[in-house]
Amino acid sequence: MPEGPHAFYERLEQDRFLPTANTRGPWDAESQHAGPPAALLARAVETRPDAREDMRLARITYEIHRPVPIRPLTLSVEVLRAGRSVEIVEAELSPDGESPVMRARALRIRTAEESVASVVDEPRVEAPVEGTREPFYPVPWDIGYHTAMEAVFDRGSFLERGPASCWMRMRVPLVAGEAIRPLDRVLTAADSGNGVSNVLDFGRHIFVNPDLTVHLHRYPVGEWVCVDARTSIDAAGIGLADTVLHDEKGPIGRGAQSLFVAGR
Repeated sequence: MPEGPHAFYERLEQDRFLPTANTRGPWDAESQHAGPPAALLARAVETRPDAREDMRLARITYEIHRPVPIRPLTLSVEVLRAGRSVEIVEAELSPDGESPVMRARALRIRTAEESVASVVDEPRVEAPVEGTREPFYPVPWDIGYHTAMEAVFDRGSFLERGPASCWMRMRVPLVAGEAIRPLDRVLTAADSGNGVSNVLDFGRHIFVNPDLTVHLHRYPVGEWVCVDARTSIDAAGIGLADTVLHDEKGPIGRGAQSLFVAGR
């Protein structure tokens, strides 16, 4: 496998980042896969100077206004509501001199350690010990998201249509020289739900997901995150990719992507 840069982004200034070739998505050589910028926005929410340590991200919704270019990007963060137990924070990602290309609105909730019993009503997906490393669908460039992420399938494959269960792991950190955080791991992978569970031929159809919502009842533990996904599409061309997210200990949350689907 070709060796790419050693991170998804390089930090140019405190809130300004340079995307590397590792962010490149499978459809356009000049645009990023939505996973890395989603993780970058969530990191900005979580690490802002006034972020409370007793709060945890419970839900984040992304609106993808247009493809995120592989050019220098500036992050901005604003607290919309600061309550005792709940806060709402908005973050935007903008190319130099342009309007935002991606916006995130996050809900953070105050934690109370071991105040209630843990209850999870979701089947567990086995960790990727016996999984299969399936080939990625054809991409006309050597370096990109498809080489920066390791993927092991428990069920399905990139080249097989229908529901799939895929364990994913970052091969490189989100930001050069900075440690990988738990949210980096899950949000870099969560946007791949439709990609692993596609139900129509990518060569004959266009898939556009203008949003992504991720709910988390806990942060992932370990390096691997499982994307257990299925996609449904109506004949009118509107679809939904529904994803259960797991780590090696069990379910951690859920993701959903709205889809626009059309023939080429």
